[in-house]
Amino acid sequence: MAQNQLKKLLGVGFGVAVTIGGTIGTGILRKPGPIAQDVGNPSLIIAVWLVVGLYALIGSLSVMELGTMLPKAGAWYVYARRAFGNYAGFIIGISSWLGSVSAMAFGAAVMSEYIGLLSPSLVDHQKLIAVSILVAFVAFHSVGVRLASRAQEVMSVLKAVGLLAFVIVCFAVTPDTNTPISTDTVRPLAGGGIWLGILAALQSVFYTYDGWHTAAYFTEEDVDPSRNLPRSMISGVLLIIGIYILVNLALLYVLPISTLAGSKLPAADAVQLLFGPGSAQVVTFLLMISIMGIINAQIMFNPRVIFAMGRDGLFFRFVTKVNDGGTPINATILTALASILLILTNTYSKLSDIATFFFVLCYAASFAALIRLRQTEPELPRPVRAWGYPFTTWSLLIASLAFLIGVVIGDFSSSLYAIGFIAVSYPIYKLVIRQ
Repeated sequence: MAQNQLKKLLGVGFGVAVTIGGTIGTGILRKPGPIAQDVGNPSLIIAVWLVVGLYALIGSLSVMELGTMLPKAGAWYVYARRAFGNYAGFIIGISSWLGSVSAMAFGAAVMSEYIGLLSPSLVDHQKLIAVSILVAFVAFHSVGVRLASRAQEVMSVLKAVGLLAFVIVCFAVTPDTNTPISTDTVRPLAGGGIWLGILAALQSVFYTYDGWHTAAYFTEEDVDPSRNLPRSMISGVLLIIGIYILVNLALLYVLPISTLAGSKLPAADAVQLLFGPGSAQVVTFLLMISIMGIINAQIMFNPRVIFAMGRDGLFFRFVTKVNDGGTPINATILTALASILLILTNTYSKLSDIATFFFVLCYAASFAALIRLRQTEPELPRPVRAWGYPFTTWSLLIASLAFLIGVVIGDFSSSLYAIGFIAVSYPIYKLVIRQ
């Protein structure tokens, strides 16, 4: 086998699992509090989650066309490069990689915090624990793709079952004295405040939904991408939307809106309200499973971005090495080292703040790539065509660009870092390709 050849080992079961595992992390158990604070109305809260879910669902229909038309590792990078050339591919590839590197560092750091909660004697060693978590994942993935994919399937099932069990418990065990939230308890919002609140909530929910496209990174390793990618993405996204809506309904049922709005970890507060002090450790354990699942997915898909870039001469060639188990091992090590550097320098939080900008930039680029390739390469085989094209794809592109503008206006200081990266990307690009 050639040194830079990935193995075709994956199927639809893994595709669904990696979609769920690459999307559902700590966000669904942590973000409902800040989102309730931002919008303050139960109906608006559910609407925000549904709107972004619909965006992901319709977006997956466009990505399915791209993924089955260009079944190569790298997803966003591959589509942007094919449609707009090497430099555009470089920007999108590095943006995608950096966003996920920061998310992985954030996940490992949060997991170390939860380990500290379960074992207080380890609180003073959180950085070491976070680094050790990533090192352990690299060692595990070095065994091969088959083992890593099975682990992803198991963790995704555990995660989904755990969240559904949480929902059932919230509705089944709620004390008789508790009543569903009434809208007259909601604080009023008026004027520009509600729009700024909705924009902030959308930014949080976009971050929580990021990962809906994860199966597209593995089309090169799928035994039948034309058949499996559509099934994986549609099934995975629908399951994610359902879980997210049910969890929010359960939280709104148990917690008064004022309590939810002030909660940093509303799922733990809900369980504690139902079962008393100490029971919140159950949610901590569920959070750890969620984080493990998302780190496992991230350390699978993110190295494939720089692997694909290296293969095309847009990144350092050493990342193209694939071991006997089918893992792009050097790309995996480099990705983990980048996350470890962010942990050691305490810079992952700042990068996480702008990760949503990078993610939505990649979405916009993919929708633009689909439009461009329909015009420039109409003869390419398209086993799956985007539903509702061109209306749906153009709508998603416009919505993505509007959201990016809104993020820049609403959080200009953080967005400057992302805009700054794009501004200096060309000399970095020239330096890399010279190497």
